[in-house]
Amino acid sequence: MDSTLLSRAEAAGLRMTGQRRTVATVLEEASDHPDVEAIHARAAALDPGISIATVYRAVKLFEEAGLLERREFGDGRARYEDAERDHHDHLIDLQTGEVIEFVDPEIEALQERIAARLGYDLRAHRLELFGVRRGSGRG
Repeated sequence: MDSTLLSRAEAAGLRMTGQRRTVATVLEEASDHPDVEAIHARAAALDPGISIATVYRAVKLFEEAGLLERREFGDGRARYEDAERDHHDHLIDLQTGEVIEFVDPEIEALQERIAARLGYDLRAHRLELFGVRRGSGRG
């Protein structure tokens, strides 16, 4: 990523209030895929006066500006990640909800070959795998 979420928001012409800056900082520092409630908890640790409504509005603003990507991993919660992160896919643990990011060159090449075989140039894709850890007794 060449620039921060904050600098990209400013470059997009968004009015960056102090609380929006706090939300942007929380999102920049996130190594997971937080939902709005988690973003709010982290933002409130930096600014106890920030409301969850403010976080919802900031996240929506960043998403509409193309700065954030909304992800849904089957648990009923929308989660967010920076839209300019390097490409990766996701494996979601159905027992714990853990989201594991991975990149596999073989999968990438296979998707390109499938698209070409069907007469397409692939522009984007999302791969989400859902599973349970082997030996867990479920599934």
